[in-house]
Amino acid sequence: MTQVKRLNATAVHSVNRFVFSVPSLDEAEKFYQCFGLKTNRQGKQLDLYTHGHDHCWGSVHESGKAKRLEYLSFGAYAEDFEALKKQALMVAKQVDPHPLSDGQGFWLRDTDGNQVQLVIGNKVTPNAKAAPGWPLSQPNAIGSPVSPMRSKAPRVQPQRLSHVLLFATDVPALSNFYQQALGLRMSDQSQDLIAFLHGAHSSDHHLLAMVKSEAPGLHHTSWAVRSIDEVGLGMEQMTAAGYKNGWGMGRHVIGSNYFYYVQDPWGSFSEFSYDIDFIGANDVWPSGDYPPEDSFYFWGPSVPDYFTINTEATRS
Repeated sequence: MTQVKRLNATAVHSVNRFVFSVPSLDEAEKFYQCFGLKTNRQGKQLDLYTHGHDHCWGSVHESGKAKRLEYLSFGAYAEDFEALKKQALMVAKQVDPHPLSDGQGFWLRDTDGNQVQLVIGNKVTPNAKAAPGWPLSQPNAIGSPVSPMRSKAPRVQPQRLSHVLLFATDVPALSNFYQQALGLRMSDQSQDLIAFLHGAHSSDHHLLAMVKSEAPGLHHTSWAVRSIDEVGLGMEQMTAAGYKNGWGMGRHVIGSNYFYYVQDPWGSFSEFSYDIDFIGANDVWPSGDYPPEDSFYFWGPSVPDYFTINTEATRS
């Protein structure tokens, strides 16, 4: 993407990649292909792409063990890299690269012990809010727009990664770490239960979020689609593929986006997301601290019990 910068901000510009491990790559390959992503499998590593985009958004490794978040990678502009390293070292110590990584960049641990990679890379967060993707339609015999035929419903293929949400043992501490070390900025929060952070150089309402739990872990990754219809079609796409557990459709309050979450084979989630709020490089977002009853969702079905279970809570 074109370089967009907020003046006098020492900050990363993107979530470059998320990386986690699972018992079997066969399950992972099937799930993400059904979700609409393009996959590239090499040995015990599965890389995740969106169709029409050459950026690798995530990597899944086969471990033969329970699912585990391995590390997060953040992208920065080359001219900001040394200043970011100095800034990060004011709140954390440098550590060795993760053994599953390419060894590049600068490494540290956040307050929950998650390894974090900082690399020079292209900006893959949006520079502007996407144009409205109206519900799908087609002209009828007299030229009026009507719904497409169900038999002609397109296969949903997400456009890009929107954000990552982590489980956190101490949400304020983890939020402060990412603000102080990597220059992310507070969008909104709800007490000490959940926090949403955006990129200083423009991003969706949040590119990283964290929710309170008894242990660290990965709750979900969120993927942008082109319309509210694609959220619904994505829901049906995954249900037809046998992935019955999920939450939605609905609309969030914080972030404003329409959503459907599908549960993956390891107990975490992938989200189809449409029309999330956007925060530009020159915007000053009026961040709020919302009561829990007004912070989660505006409309939608009741939240299933399994939505808040952290399957990584027993990791050693």
